[in-house]
Amino acid sequence: MAVVVHPTAIVDDGARIGEGTRVWHWTHVCGGAVIGDGCSLGQNVFVGNDVVIGDRVKIQNNVSVYDAVRIEDDVFCGPSMVFTNVYNPRSSVERKSEYRTTLIKKGATLGANSTIVCGVTVGRYAFVGAGAVVNQDVPDHALMVGVPARRIGWMSAAGTRLHGDGVILSEEGRRYKITDQACVALDD
Repeated sequence: MAVVVHPTAIVDDGARIGEGTRVWHWTHVCGGAVIGDGCSLGQNVFVGNDVVIGDRVKIQNNVSVYDAVRIEDDVFCGPSMVFTNVYNPRSSVERKSEYRTTLIKKGATLGANSTIVCGVTVGRYAFVGAGAVVNQDVPDHALMVGVPARRIGWMSAAGTRLHGDGVILSEEGRRYKITDQACVALDD
């Protein structure tokens, strides 16, 4: 499957874009970026040089993926969500040597207008609600909301909320073990 790049998009020489990926209106992909197969980069997306994006990632309109961000397979980045790469930026102070790596693990969802502060890891199949500000690591399957984000529950790999403690069955028929501090998929 061919890569589709809209005529208004800019893809700098050297960028690696996987098969079947679509790059939409007014998007800019820098030359050092690595983007997997089957991705969709919406309107007005920016992808920096030191960025790695896995397969089947959906990045909605108005998202900037700055240097030092790593996104694994099957991640959803909602409209206008924000990544940072400097913890304490100042216009007059050069801090490129202080970029903090941010890792978004497989299957995570980052809701519209959420902010991911640099240096954190968002766990597998975690779900960050719209407008949340994540400033600490997020466990696998965690449902995070608020400013700053706090965990209010657990989510299945299919994106349904999990209820109960111990071993439970999700709506889609997968088993999970839930405790106060963790949610583990038993059928993976």
